Amino acid sequence: MPLIQIHIVEGRSDEMKRALMKNVAEVVSETLGSPKEAIRIMINEMPKNHWGIGGVPMSDLKK
Repeated sequence: MPLIQIHIVEGRSDEMKRALMKNVAEVVSETLGSPKEAIRIMINEMPKNHWGIGGVPMSDLKK
């Protein structure tokens, strides 16, 4: 049973996360030969102020 963890910054729509899970499950199933029903996917969303790039919170970086 593959368990895939994906860490992303908050802000994506539910539709985008659904599509991500679907596509990841398809690729893992094709690559590893695992049935899709056995694949677990966990998306961890973090606030921008909890994710740092170069020592600076992402919330402080120019968009």
